[in-house]
Amino acid sequence: MSRDNILHKVRTALGRSADQPPPPPPAVRIAVPAVGMEDKILSFRERLEALAGKTHLALSAEDALAYVRRVVDGREAVASNAPFLVECGVTGLPTVRSGVTDREELRALCATRAVGVTSADYCLADTGSLVMISSRDEARLISLLPPVHIAVVPRDRVLSGLDELFTILPKPAERSSSMVFITGPSRTADIEQILVRGVHGPGEIHVVIL
Repeated sequence: MSRDNILHKVRTALGRSADQPPPPPPAVRIAVPAVGMEDKILSFRERLEALAGKTHLALSAEDALAYVRRVVDGREAVASNAPFLVECGVTGLPTVRSGVTDREELRALCATRAVGVTSADYCLADTGSLVMISSRDEARLISLLPPVHIAVVPRDRVLSGLDELFTILPKPAERSSSMVFITGPSRTADIEQILVRGVHGPGEIHVVIL
């Protein structure tokens, strides 16, 4: 079947002629639900835990730090340069390395450390997703290479979902070349439809909401 014949069938199905220009695209429809913060946090935790992620609602910075310390459990870890991690004291833990800006050094650390600790730019309540925008403060490798990922996030970054995210950040490409959505531990069922975790990223994920 020729290209012209295929395009003719498409135009006919759409009720258009060959010389008729396409109609303008519909207006963007964004609807941000009126959801309270407590409900957002509850929804986020339920969605993430349903995907085998783990959450902790910290009542203080000390509580958040204690949880991170328990998960790290003396293992070597690498932390992002997010100021919020400094505020919580995470970068002061004895086995946590932070402040790395050299790309090759960071790559080597992430490939050998057991735990990666980051913050997150936003959390999406309706899917249990972390929104990670790549920057000097939040390098992508830290949330992708170590087998365990811990994210420590202030509660005001929990959003209802994508509509609210794109209301706040309508043009993410103007801020960074990379925006990653992390929804639970890495998983794949490509081989014989058998679910395996931790193949393309961390097999264990913890989110601490302060």
